[in-house]
Amino acid sequence: MSKKHFNQSEREQLSANPHVLRVSEKSITYADEFKRLFIDQYLLGRTPRDIFECNGFDIEMLGMKRVEQCADRWKKAYEKDGIIGLADSRKESALRPSKRPLSKEEIIAKQEAQIRLLEDQLAYVKKLDKNERRLLANGKDLNSSECFELIQHAVKHGLRRMTRYFCELLGVSRSGYYNYLHSADKRLARTLADEKAGALIKKVFHKRGFKKGSRSIKMTLEQEYQTVYNLKRIRRLMLKFNLVCPHRRANPYRRMAKATQEHRTLENKLQRDFRKGIPGLVLLTDITYLPYGHSQVAYLSTILDASSGELLAHNLSTTLHMPLVIETVDLLKKQKRLKLHKEAFIHSDQGGHYTSPIYQNLLKSKGLGQSMSRRGNCWDNAPQESFFGHMKDHVKSRNCKNFADLEHEIKRYIHYYNYYRYQWGLKKMTPVQYRNHLLSAA
Repeated sequence: MSKKHFNQSEREQLSANPHVLRVSEKSITYADEFKRLFIDQYLLGRTPRDIFECNGFDIEMLGMKRVEQCADRWKKAYEKDGIIGLADSRKESALRPSKRPLSKEEIIAKQEAQIRLLEDQLAYVKKLDKNERRLLANGKDLNSSECFELIQHAVKHGLRRMTRYFCELLGVSRSGYYNYLHSADKRLARTLADEKAGALIKKVFHKRGFKKGSRSIKMTLEQEYQTVYNLKRIRRLMLKFNLVCPHRRANPYRRMAKATQEHRTLENKLQRDFRKGIPGLVLLTDITYLPYGHSQVAYLSTILDASSGELLAHNLSTTLHMPLVIETVDLLKKQKRLKLHKEAFIHSDQGGHYTSPIYQNLLKSKGLGQSMSRRGNCWDNAPQESFFGHMKDHVKSRNCKNFADLEHEIKRYIHYYNYYRYQWGLKKMTPVQYRNHLLSAA
């Protein structure tokens, strides 16, 4: 106990405090209610000096040493026996112990006081248990940063001195929690940077009306905005801002086994060697179905340059008759963007149009060779199939009310595909850019 003595004036001033039971020259007897109040306030993060001052005590009069000793003694008693340990034991042991037997009223009063103490202790334990259960339930299946945020929220709401316990409860390190607190400025800066980058990625994602994947976004940023983001960052921000690119679902009917029988019609000149590096040499063709309006179907025939990926000619029709593919070849010969190689040939599947003598004679008259895939093997014409798949991801033909609307959407997508759709396999260029790159390098 502190060696500071109280004079008469100081004893009178201290006696006037409702939290003081008795005062002598050397000691002060505090009310049990004040001790419980002190522990509650201390667990909420307040300092002993602040608690004493807020409850009407003059620290200069008491002396800081006395305050610290009281705080240490009450904390140890609370840790050992809970709230009951804060009860003043000197009531029975002060001065000479009383030898007279207690009356029934005194025994009842003593038991009631003990019951009140037990009830107070139980209420406090329930309060802590409720906070623990809530924190533990919210902390399930969270990463470390989210756990740290939960702990910070609990500490701000009155559980400041239980940081160590909460870290153990959620299975995170205390040093990691304090590092989380000290890096708040860095997290804010990163959030602002993500917002800025996310706005640009959203703009590119919806650019020209077609949604794009992470690799397409990366190439568009580099080519048109002179901005370089790595794929991981783009994918993280796409996930954060819920930017979902259309994904082609595998068609179970196209998962065919590789055919071993050689074609009986025409030889497979290509043998899947699509990228010969010579624009206008290898041309791929096929037909796809496009439903539109009310149960109506259109048919699209295309010719694709295998080396550059550029779509050179297309023909959309409401019928599947021979003029569909014949007119496509005519459009190919009329196009002026690319001069065809003198040994150019068209590769197709074994569909009825391409095995027809009319079509084969047409190609001979146009000076074009012909090649065919193996029977039942779509992989032999993979780039053409891939083009149809990507096109159908973006062009929702069923939303077109009539043939004119569908034709407009097809033309718009083909223009976008040739001039603005960067491809990872084309050195991050568009088909037209890659075609010009091959021609300049030849």
